[in-house]
Amino acid sequence: TPETPIVIGYDADGLSIRREVSIDENFMFTFTDTVTNTSGRERSVQPYGVLRQFGAPDDLANFYILHEGLVAATGGELHLEKYKKLEEGASFGRDSSEGGWIGLTSKYWLGALIPDQSQPFNVSYRTINRDSGQVLQARMDGAASLLAPGETITSVNRVFGGAKESSTLRAYEEELGISRFQDAIDWGSMFFWLTKPFFFLLSWINSIVGNFGISILILTVLVKAVFFPIQTKAYQSMAKMRELSEPMKRIRETVEDKQEQQRQLAELYQKSGVNPLAGCLPIFIQIPVFYGLYKTLFVTIEMRHEDFPLLPWIQDLSAPDPTALGNLFGLIPISNAALESVPLIGPMILTVGFLPIFYGITMWALQSLNPPPTDNTQKLIFGMMPIILTFVFSSFAVGLVIYWCWSNILSIAQQYVIMRRHGQETQVDKLIKRLFSKKGE
Repeated sequence: TPETPIVIGYDADGLSIRREVSIDENFMFTFTDTVTNTSGRERSVQPYGVLRQFGAPDDLANFYILHEGLVAATGGELHLEKYKKLEEGASFGRDSSEGGWIGLTSKYWLGALIPDQSQPFNVSYRTINRDSGQVLQARMDGAASLLAPGETITSVNRVFGGAKESSTLRAYEEELGISRFQDAIDWGSMFFWLTKPFFFLLSWINSIVGNFGISILILTVLVKAVFFPIQTKAYQSMAKMRELSEPMKRIRETVEDKQEQQRQLAELYQKSGVNPLAGCLPIFIQIPVFYGLYKTLFVTIEMRHEDFPLLPWIQDLSAPDPTALGNLFGLIPISNAALESVPLIGPMILTVGFLPIFYGITMWALQSLNPPPTDNTQKLIFGMMPIILTFVFSSFAVGLVIYWCWSNILSIAQQYVIMRRHGQETQVDKLIKRLFSKKGE
């Protein structure tokens, strides 16, 4: 431990070496080496470290938005190389006088060499091909020092071998001055400005409510509140578009010339103060939000094995919904593994969970509030989207599906109120009316 280090020594060839090794609760090893020149002549000494991995890990996620492989920082610059490139024989080398480190990382775990941040050093990587298999080798070489007879020098180097918890890496970065150590987590090369704030906001909410699942619900409300004015205008435009559905239909049926048809439609939009593209705006503004949250849930270990108290069967927000359509969501004693082994329909249909199906229903309900497409091809595409996305979402982290279901529910409520204020009867109203009329009979 930091309080009970191990001290080992070695004396030979005119050098006396004392190494103090300690380890903290997060698996950061600290090596404090003191070297004394006991000979009668000048000696050169140089610290170095080697991190070797025997072949790529077996449990790689191998997902296109996730970096797994070599990761290194020299000064303020980050260097990344995926395992596939390493296995093909990639090499790497950089000098730094402004701090940094080098390591090999998987989705949640990191092994890293951290040189003395106050001294210049070189970090390098090479792939070694042996008969027994590949060796992936990262190396650190510190600055060489000349010791006069009787002179002593001390260097402090570290090795980290643990989980990529954001708070842990951030603490090391701040307390030990390790450049960009928190970026061992793959925040993304393009949208890190979005994923980092998302994660820190989620973490802050979690520190208050004590559960990341509940934090996602609260974050969804905050996101909806930010975009509320834009979405309200878009939904108002959709409501007006519904009012114009009959005049638009008459123009398309009576005017054969396409240019004249478009001119009359544009004139109709202008007179009514309607922007036909405004309804697409809520979708476009949510794309970066979707990606940011998806990336956050996928790469951060804090979501791993985190439960969701409102839905007791969810015990890991970073994994897909564990329920399955094929066993009626647990009512029939058939395992998900058995369902997945069924050819063709197993992985695609039978293992689809409750929440992805619920998402498809909420998407259909939200679409029913929009003006119906006049083009038959568009109508078919829009009709298929809830079904397609149900299967797509079945493999996503359930935390993301929770966000999207809750977002859809809030959007349905917001859009429904706006539609009713404009006197529009929606598909939801028609469905409710049919259900109650049957009960009355």
